[in-house]
Amino acid sequence: MNKKVILSTVLPLCLLISFAQVKVQHLLTENSTNPIGLGVQQPRFTWQLMSDKRNTKQTAYEIKVSGNKGTMWKTGKVGSDQSVQVVYAGTPLKSDNKYTWTIRVWDNDGKASAWSETAFFETGFLNTSDWKAKWIEAGFTEDSINRPGILFRHQFNASKKIKSANLYITAHGMYEVQLNGKRVGDAYLTPGWTSYNKRLQYQVFDVTRMLISGNNAIGATVGNGWYRGYLAWSDNKNIYGKKLGLLAQINIVYSDGSTEIIVTDEKWKSANSAIKSVEIYNGERYDARDEKSGWSSAGYNDAAWKGVNLLSTDFDNLTATENELVKKHETFKPIKLITTPSGEKVLDFGQNLVGWVVVKAKGNAGDKIVIKHAEVLDKAGNFYTENLRAAKATATYILKGGAEEIFEPHFTFFGFRYIKLDNYPGEINPDNFTAVTLYSDMKPTGTFTTSNALINQLQHNIQWGQRGNFLDVPTDCPQRDERLGWTGDAQAFSRTATFNFGVDNFFSKWLKDVAADQEPNGSVPFVVPNVLGHNAGGSAGWADVATIIPWNMYLAYGDKKVLETQYPSMKAWVKYMTNASKNDLWNSGFHFGDWLFYRPNDDNDGRAAVTDKYLIAQCFYAHSVQLLINTAKVLNNSADEAMYTDLLQKIKAAFLKEYVTPSGRLVSGTQTAYVLALNFDMLPEGLRAQAATRLADNVKSYDNHLTTGFLGTPYLCEVLTRFGYTDVAYTLLLQQDYPSWLYPVKMGATTIWERWDGQKPDSTFQTPGMNSFNHYAYGAIGDWMYRKMVGLDTYEDGVGYKHIKIQPHIGGGFTNASASLQTYYGTVAAGWKVEANGISLDAEIPANTTATIYIPASNATLITEGGKAISGVADIKIIGTEDGDVVLQVGSGKYHFVVNK
Repeated sequence: MNKKVILSTVLPLCLLISFAQVKVQHLLTENSTNPIGLGVQQPRFTWQLMSDKRNTKQTAYEIKVSGNKGTMWKTGKVGSDQSVQVVYAGTPLKSDNKYTWTIRVWDNDGKASAWSETAFFETGFLNTSDWKAKWIEAGFTEDSINRPGILFRHQFNASKKIKSANLYITAHGMYEVQLNGKRVGDAYLTPGWTSYNKRLQYQVFDVTRMLISGNNAIGATVGNGWYRGYLAWSDNKNIYGKKLGLLAQINIVYSDGSTEIIVTDEKWKSANSAIKSVEIYNGERYDARDEKSGWSSAGYNDAAWKGVNLLSTDFDNLTATENELVKKHETFKPIKLITTPSGEKVLDFGQNLVGWVVVKAKGNAGDKIVIKHAEVLDKAGNFYTENLRAAKATATYILKGGAEEIFEPHFTFFGFRYIKLDNYPGEINPDNFTAVTLYSDMKPTGTFTTSNALINQLQHNIQWGQRGNFLDVPTDCPQRDERLGWTGDAQAFSRTATFNFGVDNFFSKWLKDVAADQEPNGSVPFVVPNVLGHNAGGSAGWADVATIIPWNMYLAYGDKKVLETQYPSMKAWVKYMTNASKNDLWNSGFHFGDWLFYRPNDDNDGRAAVTDKYLIAQCFYAHSVQLLINTAKVLNNSADEAMYTDLLQKIKAAFLKEYVTPSGRLVSGTQTAYVLALNFDMLPEGLRAQAATRLADNVKSYDNHLTTGFLGTPYLCEVLTRFGYTDVAYTLLLQQDYPSWLYPVKMGATTIWERWDGQKPDSTFQTPGMNSFNHYAYGAIGDWMYRKMVGLDTYEDGVGYKHIKIQPHIGGGFTNASASLQTYYGTVAAGWKVEANGISLDAEIPANTTATIYIPASNATLITEGGKAISGVADIKIIGTEDGDVVLQVGSGKYHFVVNK
């Protein structure tokens, strides 16, 4: 036979075999790709299976982990379908070491994959004794009024050829570090914000390529940051300490195997920087005339610099970084140069964002540029900063003169859409200004789109509210003199957050601070890290962050470890409520209640009277206990499960006795009261339907508007859908006048507002004392849009989308809606279209998962998949019908269903 004929026959067959074979990719260690500086002895491994075949599952895996001295762990073939967070169980890991790992799997046809590409991870300091560096502070008396940034530098010699080098670094304050004149890393606002006295994170950077054999220099700039800057109110500063400090260590391995350690010690030098003052709320003042050219390079003359003081302290509060650092992301050019009625020169960037503006300018030495930041213009079109309260939010740059200069801040950030320019030298050219966003480097995971442009803009606003407020901690707002980790906002939005971005590491880190700052009696602070002091905690719906977010992380990511870690904190919070209760009724203490609920003019009948705060407290008490029951079950703690089950029955009985009439009417007839009672199952089965009717009737009585606040809003549409009032939920979603989700959209919002009417219909503003235009809490409606409207969800028997639920709720006049989510198993996607001849539904299910799909059809004979009747598709199992849906069970693959009229 002709060789060409043989090759033409064999090659396609080989390609077909290789394409059909399952592949392994997207290897993660502790939820990250090739992480450096891990602080855990037993990291967890995750991988994805890729296959074009439907119903592909993993039946076994084999992992190999290697270190400098050979194999650390070889599992052999393990019969298991687990592909997410498999715990390392090999030879104990060592500090500051690099390890590689690879994996292969077997599918449900018994076929083995090829070995995956090699991934790696590097450990950080696993013991405090690994720190050889010493804390240093400036060797001169700091300016206690302006509190400028401080420079630290050190020159050292690396005498041999360098094989590898890691920099370990943290600060009292915020730091930026340079090696041989170049910036190290692309992170900002490091070391991030934690409860510093208990947990101070350090970062690790691979600086191998930044060092040279011979003379080197390291330099760091340190500013106030969260450590000693002004936070909250009433001149609240120096919360964690009074002096800036630096701790740094470079571990060098030479090619000959020898090692050397460079540390912060008494040999370092210090000086004031060109940053003349810097505060998170007030901004930064920078004088380029005082720049010290070449200060972080070898050979620089630092004879005029001062020495340093050594700080005697232990390293017990130091911890490895586990969350994504703050980095630069999107950039925006001005869309408009405005001269306001007051004559102000204002640039509009078209998006309310968080970060700062990079400025180009050319002028004379001493010329001063002043940039002020604002979210909105007032009714007359003038620059409006009254809602920033005491925050000056100003960047001031003083030119050194000569060539074009480029400025940007270092240790502050702003929430803004507009900037006002004063004293800019020369003509204002918008091309010389670039707005740069800053937020934690979370991976975007979710997409959502519909046939309604306003709803699509709402989704845009939800995501941008999350971007701007997930700045190392989940802040309440990014612009005024606050920017704190309010616990109520975070718990309300947490499930929505898990869809839009990968926030498991983000919240895992923050939850450790929730536990660290929890009072000895179990009370959880209003804000975390707690900068408001003792007794600023214990509010229902805020403190329940201790139970709600761990459970939401478990559901969204399948992360059992977060439950194990947070379980003592969860129990302590419930114990606090139990101790504060009398006869199982929690009706004492301070509570924020249904914060910022809509207050209509209802003097005639009082239908929207303030929801009883103790009714709310009892509901959240029950909810936290239910989450403890759930968690105890996951952790196989049967004794706790039984104990909390008994407690929950008593809590609900006390609620029924105190707040419910025999006919099922609540003492507070508000939407929030019924929403919480129904969502947390506070009522007996027989009283729930009438309560849901009362809720729907209440909504209709307000001309189909909501009246809920921070605690009622997240569950409002969820409860309506659960009890058969999806039409009412859609009506609420699509309302365009105040109060509604779309009212801010119609008013031009690009983020979620703090208040339903932050800007009133006449373009005047709500009270400036509390009126943020970037405040994500009401964006919690996103959770209903993703999990109910499109119907993309996970079951509790297969959390983290191991067992996927797709149950769309079609309505509202929408002709289509779709969503996709990057899970640890791969892409999960669903979408529906209403067409002339029926309804189509698409679904994408990743390998190694299963899905239960609800098709809106009266019977299975109306449904086709891929053009075939589903009864004839081998990969689809018809389970039955439920509430007007045909229920199907499927494995991995892409599916296209059509329901014919």
